Amino acid sequence: MKVLVTGSEGYIGTRLVQVLLDKEFDVTGLDTGYYEEGHLYDMKGAEYPLIKKDTRAVTPEDLKGFDAIVHLAELSNDPVGQNDPEITFEINHRGTMKLAEAAKAAGVRKFVYFSSCSIYGASEQVSDENTTPNPLTAYAQSKVMNEQALSKMADDTFSPVRMRFDLVVNDLAASAHVNKLIKMSSDGTPWRPFVHIMDVAQAVVLTLNAPAEQVHNKLFNVGSNDNNYQVRNIAEIIAGVFPGCKTEFGDSTGDKRNYRVKFDKIKEVLPGFECKWNVKKGAEELKQIFEEVKMDSEVYHSRLYTRLKQIEYLKNEHKVDDHLNWTV
Repeated sequence: MKVLVTGSEGYIGTRLVQVLLDKEFDVTGLDTGYYEEGHLYDMKGAEYPLIKKDTRAVTPEDLKGFDAIVHLAELSNDPVGQNDPEITFEINHRGTMKLAEAAKAAGVRKFVYFSSCSIYGASEQVSDENTTPNPLTAYAQSKVMNEQALSKMADDTFSPVRMRFDLVVNDLAASAHVNKLIKMSSDGTPWRPFVHIMDVAQAVVLTLNAPAEQVHNKLFNVGSNDNNYQVRNIAEIIAGVFPGCKTEFGDSTGDKRNYRVKFDKIKEVLPGFECKWNVKKGAEELKQIFEEVKMDSEVYHSRLYTRLKQIEYLKNEHKVDDHLNWTV
């Protein structure tokens, strides 16, 4: 199967591409290159073709011959989104719609879209795929808009699949390693679901291999019911993996997002899906990597590993314009 992975140079994309290559998919990447310098360590993976292009500039001609697209290439996370909501909507919503329309015109059958559990916002109930979204940020709002628009595009020739998940542990673990401190803006009581990228990759592989009718126009929460945690518990687990690490919490006026999520549907629709990772195992993996690359304060605070800092750098150096189009 010939698969295009957009956002292939990002921190999720790099791992996902390697998994797909290992599973013998014919993979091509597409990435605009905002973060191409920010590779923390050499994964020594196989080479693959890379299209350096913004999703806003993609045409049907670029996408001819692909059987499926896995779409990650958006401005990632809530802080980046809130920095300039209008640009977030331009790239994350209108850019995604342009890509999907080009894919459909080019005859691409499957379109796997990476959404986010942040669309649940703040909720006292345990949310599932039928829960009405409550997005609190521009990033989450664009995800909801894309989910709805992609669903309307579904027909006999085009099968969109939307996946929701949360990935938050990396920065907390890095702070624990470098600063011996995990400092939270909230009081630690909000709930979040967590999933490891390798479990997300497993879901993508199963979706690509599934008959089109099995996943056609489906929406999945990707994760495990066992991996809903209060943020305080996450901090404590990570602190237990990094010796000598302390935790500090803010107050209840911090981050308002609070949601627990059910993950029953994906196991019913994709038999064989089972999360193999939890927060402790993921933190232990990160600790090993940080030690191997000798992660220090200079690296941790570098613009290369903080998305918002890198975007601001590119703008200040006039490498991109106010709409984040390359000028060079």
